Amino acid sequence: MTDAQTQDAIETIDDEKCRAVIPHLEFLGRRWLGATLLAGARGARRFSEYRALVDGISDRLLSLRLKELEAEGLMIRTVEATTPVSIRYEPTRRGRELIAATQPLATWAVNDEQRPRLRAVSD
Repeated sequence: MTDAQTQDAIETIDDEKCRAVIPHLEFLGRRWLGATLLAGARGARRFSEYRALVDGISDRLLSLRLKELEAEGLMIRTVEATTPVSIRYEPTRRGRELIAATQPLATWAVNDEQRPRLRAVSD
């Protein structure tokens, strides 16, 4: 993107829309939340599959993140009446749309690797 294109994009930002996106970015920015949603988009369904794809997450925090994603309508939890009971988690259409919507930001972050890193805020 050229400097002129960047400036044009900045000038057309709608303040109301900008304010509306802040809670979404803060939610997605919670530690391990985006990685958990992405693991589901990549095919994880069972708790152990999520744990394997989200390297470093504790069981307690994974359980919390899956519950948060479900509460926000981004993940669906299905209980299968088997012995033992089987619980599956899968991103909803809305969850998959959120992953797709973050792709331009991910691309920007990868392209920004040469610059000093932005500091992450811990929860």
